[in-house]
Amino acid sequence: MSETPPNTSVAHTLTRVAVLIVAAGRGTRAGGDIPKQYQSIAGRAVLAHSVERFRSHSAVRDVVVVIAPQDATLAREVLPEDVALTPGGDSRDASVKAGLAALPDGVTHVLIHDGARPIVPAEVIDRVLAALKTAPGAAPAIAVTDALWRGQDGRVMAPTSREGLFRAQTPQGFALDAIRAAHAAHPGGAADDVEVALAAGLDVAIVEGHEDNMKVTLPGCFSRAEKILKKGVPMDVRLGNGYDVHRFGPGDHVVLCGVEVAHPRGLQGHSDADVGMHAVTDALYGALAEGDIGRHFPPSDPQWKGAASEIFLRHAVELVASRGFRVANVDCTLVCERPKIGPHAAAMQTALAAIMGLDPTRVSVKATTSERLGFTGREEGIAALATAALVSA
Repeated sequence: MSETPPNTSVAHTLTRVAVLIVAAGRGTRAGGDIPKQYQSIAGRAVLAHSVERFRSHSAVRDVVVVIAPQDATLAREVLPEDVALTPGGDSRDASVKAGLAALPDGVTHVLIHDGARPIVPAEVIDRVLAALKTAPGAAPAIAVTDALWRGQDGRVMAPTSREGLFRAQTPQGFALDAIRAAHAAHPGGAADDVEVALAAGLDVAIVEGHEDNMKVTLPGCFSRAEKILKKGVPMDVRLGNGYDVHRFGPGDHVVLCGVEVAHPRGLQGHSDADVGMHAVTDALYGALAEGDIGRHFPPSDPQWKGAASEIFLRHAVELVASRGFRVANVDCTLVCERPKIGPHAAAMQTALAAIMGLDPTRVSVKATTSERLGFTGREEGIAALATAALVSA
């Protein structure tokens, strides 16, 4: 590739631009039970992210995705209906040829993109399209800045000059007729479409790539890609409040925030009547606008009679995670004259933290009295108030 194409004086009109997204590979190095392009990053399939980058670009009119025939159901589940699918071949070359043949009439230029590059910035697409106005081919790349060695058997054999070396990226753009002819003449086995174009004598301009335009290849790439996708996205913060009351009845202990405390009377309720844990659970549901415990575990259902309240709290925590949040902190206040909460507060803090998977420093348990006023002052029962903060994960 040359940084400045020799035929810059030739102007090309980009009448109709299509993108061909190649996603027929198996991606076994990435691990997982399904091909990497269908695995999830930030709540969406890798391939869905890749497709959306081009669907949302004003200059791209047509989107065609090349898939393995056996992945048709997976692809249709994650992609919009208006995205055309076409079966690929046994190699990347064959898949690209199949995709080029499937492009609609009238397309003048094509961008060929790896389905496993889900974060291509719009500015990279813009640069490729701009270069295609004066060259039959253009591709993004990043100049190699690290020192290079040649090695063998785990040993450095010799340094290698990095002068003029680039890390290739996609989309690689071409005049459609030219790249179709180049693929038709190529024997196969090319690493990418630039190699095919060069073999046919086409000039390919280098445009500036972007470090975010990574290719998902290994298991660790998923977490890196997710961090890039979330970069600059404002944190979503949710607050929820919970309040619960249980009256005293017969018994010799109460369960408060997961800790059994000796007391001449017990708390009455359909479950184990853990008033503190119920308030915390309702605070989590409230932060998600998911109602209260009764919505998820109706007291009319006999299966929850006498149930341990940690069942409810664990469900709330799982729901938080499924919605893309994590619990930042929880504050619970128990209102009662007796039993005395202070001697047990640390154990309660530890118990709640263990159930929610939090560091105990993110859980507060404290108590107050109502100065002998009201039902708690008359020792008829215990009330609990809780606040929970959720942040986007």
